[in-house]
Order: sequence, then structure tokens, then C-alpha cells
Amino acid sequence: MADRRKQRAADAHSAAIDDSTSHASSAAPPVYAHLPPATRIEFFSDAVFAFSATLLVVALEVPHSYPELERTLWGFVGFALSFLALALIWSWHHAYFRRYQLADRATIALNSMLLFVVLFYVYPLKFMTTSLADVVIGLHPERKNEMFRSMDDVGRMFVVYGLGFFAVFAVFSLLYMHAARSAPTLRLTPWQLHEARMLQRHYLLMAGVGALSVVLAAAKIGVYYGVPGCVYVLIGPISWWHGTWSERRAPANPAATAA
Repeated sequence: MADRRKQRAADAHSAAIDDSTSHASSAAPPVYAHLPPATRIEFFSDAVFAFSATLLVVALEVPHSYPELERTLWGFVGFALSFLALALIWSWHHAYFRRYQLADRATIALNSMLLFVVLFYVYPLKFMTTSLADVVIGLHPERKNEMFRSMDDVGRMFVVYGLGFFAVFAVFSLLYMHAARSAPTLRLTPWQLHEARMLQRHYLLMAGVGALSVVLAAAKIGVYYGVPGCVYVLIGPISWWHGTWSERRAPANPAATAA
């Protein structure tokens, strides 16, 4: 009798273990459940940035002679400039998601808008850097008539490039505005909230420079002298002024105080 009771108890214990194991396996989380919610957004974004980098170089054909090889190698100057610009945009995007682990609907919508704009921006960026290297720097001055039929084409190039530049940094500004509005959810400190608002203004100012270039090009002001392109130099002094102005109004940084 005692042996039968022991056997029944052992069977019941085994059944309970099997039931709990099957329940746990059915409710097991997905492989990436341990990662922060925003990580999947970054995976997708990195794939889009990688595809954008591919679009920059995909137009380069394999040379069939040494003169063609030499021209192709000089063409990498424009590619290097455009790749640098794309890498900077990626680094700013990466920095945003390192600061704020947001994956709500607004963030997904704004991030998707940014990726769409980046894919559009790749071609004007590549054309602008190529024309800068070939025509302005003078690597291939003979291509001037091939790339531009008239000064109207130059003006339209500045308009298209400026619109892309404006859109990229306007979306960055909206992302930081959303992060600032999500301060209670993110539990941002006063200094972190100040940083979010400062970066929102920073990217908005950069978008404003792009808008200024578009206005000048559309109004045909100084197109012959490249004035719509030269205005991008204003980003440096404007960023320095804004950084100094924001630093004077910043609250105490706990990290700096602790150090």
C-alpha cells in the first residue's frame, strides 16, 4: 500500500513538472524580447542606411581601360564626400536612440519619415558632391556642360538639395521635440530635458539654413556665384552661437556635479 502511494505521488509530481514545462515553453518570449523596444527600430533603420550607402556607389561602373579606371578613382572623391554626409546622419540617428529608448507610434512614424527622406536625399547628395568635385574643385571641368545645361539647372539643383537637407533636419527636430514631450515617460532629469530641447532647436536651425538656400535658389539670388551653396557655411557660427546661448541657460548637470 505504501509503495502504491509513493508511485502515485511520483506520477503526480512528474505530471505537474511536464505541465509547467509545456506552459512555460508555450509562453516563452521571442528571441529579442530581452532587448529594449527601440532596438528593432534601429535594426530596420540600419538596413535602410546600408541600402542608402549602396545607392551611392551602385552607379560606379567597372572600368574597361586605364583612363576609365582613372576617371572612376577620381569619382570616389564625390562618393567619399556623400558617404561622409550619410555617415554623419546615421551617427545622429544612432545618438538619438541611445539617449531615448522610444518605440511608440509617434517615434515609429517620425523615424519612418526620416528614412524615407534619407532615401530621397541620397541622389541629390551624390549629384551635389560629384558636381562639387568635378566642376568646382576642377577634377573634371569638361563635365560642366554635361551636368548643367544652363544656370537654371544649377538653381534647380540647389532647390532639390536644399529641400532634402531641410526635410532631414526638420524630422530630426520633430524627433527631439517628441522626446522632450515624453519627458515624464522617459523620466528625464531637468538637464536631460534641457538637452532634448536644445537639440530640437539645433536641428531646426540647420533645417532653416536649408530653407534659406532653397529661397535664394528659387529667387535666383547669387546662383551664378554659388550663394545658395555658400549659405551652408552659416551652420558653423549659428551652431556655436546657439550652443553658447543654451549653455548659459542650462540647469546643473548631475553627472558633471558628481564628477
